[in-house]
Amino acid sequence: MAENRNVWIDYLRSFLTVLVVAHHSSLAYTTFASFDKDVYINSTHPIVDTARWIGLDIFENFNDIFFMSLMFLIGGLFLSKSIAKKGTINFLLDRSYRLFLPFLFLGTAFMLIAYFPSYYISHNNLDVLAYVKDFFTVENWPVGPPWFLWVLFVFNVLFVLLNPLVKKFRSKINVLTDNFSNKPLSLFIVFVLLTWIAYVPIAYCVGAGTWIGWLPFDFQLSRVLLYFGYFIIGVLIGNTNFNEKLFSKSSGIVKKWWLWIILSLGIYVGLTTCSVYFSEMVRNNQLKEFYALMIYFLIFVLSCVSSCLAFITVFRKFAVRNIKWWNSLSENAYLIYLIHYVFVVWMQFFLMKYEIPAFGKFAITFVFALALSWATSSVLRKINLVKRYL
Repeated sequence: MAENRNVWIDYLRSFLTVLVVAHHSSLAYTTFASFDKDVYINSTHPIVDTARWIGLDIFENFNDIFFMSLMFLIGGLFLSKSIAKKGTINFLLDRSYRLFLPFLFLGTAFMLIAYFPSYYISHNNLDVLAYVKDFFTVENWPVGPPWFLWVLFVFNVLFVLLNPLVKKFRSKINVLTDNFSNKPLSLFIVFVLLTWIAYVPIAYCVGAGTWIGWLPFDFQLSRVLLYFGYFIIGVLIGNTNFNEKLFSKSSGIVKKWWLWIILSLGIYVGLTTCSVYFSEMVRNNQLKEFYALMIYFLIFVLSCVSSCLAFITVFRKFAVRNIKWWNSLSENAYLIYLIHYVFVVWMQFFLMKYEIPAFGKFAITFVFALALSWATSSVLRKINLVKRYL
């Protein structure tokens, strides 16, 4: 079969969606998980099991460092072509239909289903009306994973305002990115600098895990500039012939796919181990907290960049032909993302009463949640309106 020049991006996007499902499947079983019965939205996850395994901490943290940044980068890749084809008004309408309306209505409906087990555990109450009232008042309309959709929609709107500048400097953008094609070290350094600027100052000021918002419009304040920065990087790359230049199979960046994997894993191992030692040194007054944070943030940034480049180059190198089942996964990835939390949370709830090791519960949850989300999406996409926009 002839190579689809963008099959690697479709497969990368769908693989990241699978990672999201796995990520949420692990959160009930991490050693740091906690549940707040008074206000369950303050819990680390809607379901927290007594079965725990530190290996899932390591897996969850690895994903958390890079995968949403990469999702936003991919989300910006084809927007310039889309707005040129549809025009500004039609582009914004299309984004509303594809992102904002599904977030507001489908996201709310699915989260209402997903969070019911949390309410039941907290209150030992099956009263649906009481649950709905609690959902919108006490819990302040939990957004769940669909937060990504409304933030991406806002970024799309901001892109419309910036698009004239992007068009004006398109030729210079092409020259700049082309220069990086065979300079992987230079690209890595630039990515690290931009990531540090976008993440570290705000994360230090507000706290690395800080979320903020109003009703369902929640977002991670500490990473908002990071995500927007990666989105803009995606937009700029998308204005170039990146398949033939920056990320061509013959470029120095893609040829070093193996090096990015080694860096990704090695830096993450360093981050995981050093965080323990830094905490101990701060407690013993051997290292000031500020310096410990700055070193940690730098290694975090290095991990984020190396992991992003590892996944980009591996998929560019090896996703060279269409695979039927992966095509199906790619077609259904959006709805899988939107739906999966329902199956994840309910499966974790059902498994609470069984004496199964944490990894076993994680594996069962992941497999069933992915399969059921995929199947549900396939059925829903038989509806023409759903297929058109989702």
